[in-house]
Amino acid sequence: MKSPAPFSVTALNRRNFLKTASLATGAITFGVPLLLRGQNLNSKLNIAVIGAGGKGASDTDCCNTENIVALCDVDSEHCAGQLKKYPNAKYYSDYRKMLDEMGKSIDAVDVATPDHMHAIAASAAMQLGKHVYCQKPLTQTVYEARYLRDLAREKKLVTQMGNQGSAEDGLRRGVECIQDGLIGQVHQVHVWTNRPIWPQGMGRPEGEDPVPGSLDWDLWLGPAPVRPYKKGVYNPFNWRGWLDFGTGALGDMACHTVNLPFRALQLGYPTEIEAEAFGTMNKETYPIGSKIRFEFPARKIIVPAAHPTIFHRHSTIKQDPISFWWYDGGQALPNNPSKHDGSNKPPREITSDIEAFQGEVPGSGCLLIGSKGTIFSPDDYGTQFYVKLTDDKKFTHYSKHPAVAQYPQRIPRNPFKGGDRAHHQEWIAAIKQNKPELCYSRFEVGAQLVEIMLLGCVALRAGKKLEWDGPAMRVTNAPEAARFIKRENRSGWNLA
Repeated sequence: MKSPAPFSVTALNRRNFLKTASLATGAITFGVPLLLRGQNLNSKLNIAVIGAGGKGASDTDCCNTENIVALCDVDSEHCAGQLKKYPNAKYYSDYRKMLDEMGKSIDAVDVATPDHMHAIAASAAMQLGKHVYCQKPLTQTVYEARYLRDLAREKKLVTQMGNQGSAEDGLRRGVECIQDGLIGQVHQVHVWTNRPIWPQGMGRPEGEDPVPGSLDWDLWLGPAPVRPYKKGVYNPFNWRGWLDFGTGALGDMACHTVNLPFRALQLGYPTEIEAEAFGTMNKETYPIGSKIRFEFPARKIIVPAAHPTIFHRHSTIKQDPISFWWYDGGQALPNNPSKHDGSNKPPREITSDIEAFQGEVPGSGCLLIGSKGTIFSPDDYGTQFYVKLTDDKKFTHYSKHPAVAQYPQRIPRNPFKGGDRAHHQEWIAAIKQNKPELCYSRFEVGAQLVEIMLLGCVALRAGKKLEWDGPAMRVTNAPEAARFIKRENRSGWNLA
């Protein structure tokens, strides 16, 4: 496959939202059902899971309406419980061997590995024509996000990124209301999180420990440079803070907490990113806290029409420039510098209404400030939100605010139940109908959100303000940042 090509944000957004409009009106029929290995729409899919322990365990359970035919994990003990639960699934430690041996009998693959393996495992399955559900963040680098997006489009595959808040009615309602002008032109967005809840801001420990017999450490490292195994330092969870393996607090939570404003405002590409690290940014881990500013230019966004007809299926909205602020972590604790005090939040003048409403500013939240009011979501997934218009005295839940009722539903709702399960079932239904556009967080959309968030990681590592040319995928003022856009992989671990 060729390297990712530059593309037009306007064209991309137009295509995405015209598809959504068509779904809402039923005006266009997309394709015909895909016959999987000669099966029909009522047949079960054969699904394999890569990274079957940890988050992969719940992912597998969300797909248990289908045939779970293979479970792959580099640590056999880590997924032992799932192997008992799915006795008919074949176990592999190496996904490459799994795809070689069982590729012809697998319809779809769920990828739930640490971040550094997402794109490599997903691309291998996609090159074989397998539909893919991949956990957030979709990739570890900007280049990989663009690559998977293009590969999904080229192969016409059904894909879904695992930010399960996308499945909820509340988030989709928020998108509709913001786009239809409930709070006017949005000029500022502030998102904060209590992450990291794992150690960060420290260097690599010395020495090494014996590798457990159940773990293949070389396979776990994958594309990352070889380093000694240290018990409890990297796996099974603390990898998130390490530059070689994770994407810090941004990668862990931004695909959830930024999902609502990203979709509602169709943010596209930022033109400027500036990051401030709490403490120092070292060569091993992300800092214990960070504040990052993204600037988005004025643009036109296209949304499904409120009252579509055969001649009028979408509307164009002019959106003013937006400043988006991200806050994670806080100041390092004096007695434990790899932990933080949770103090990194928006300025008091920004959150005073929230504090008056709830008594305190929660550890995580999303606040959109518009010309006619504000929207606040204390929910990490954006599934619940509160509205305070200019003349309101306090925030009111969206379901009870009278102004919300005037805006019609125009985004199709997920017909399934259960959050994470509904998100997986939407993917499964789309595969059976051969309709990639039914997935609300398909790679066409999810990869764009991931690109934005990963640019925050790039700005932290580059240590300077970045000027970003999105279509060219290039930092124009800091060519040295290119190595953070596209990483060098260890031999034998390249994108497929």
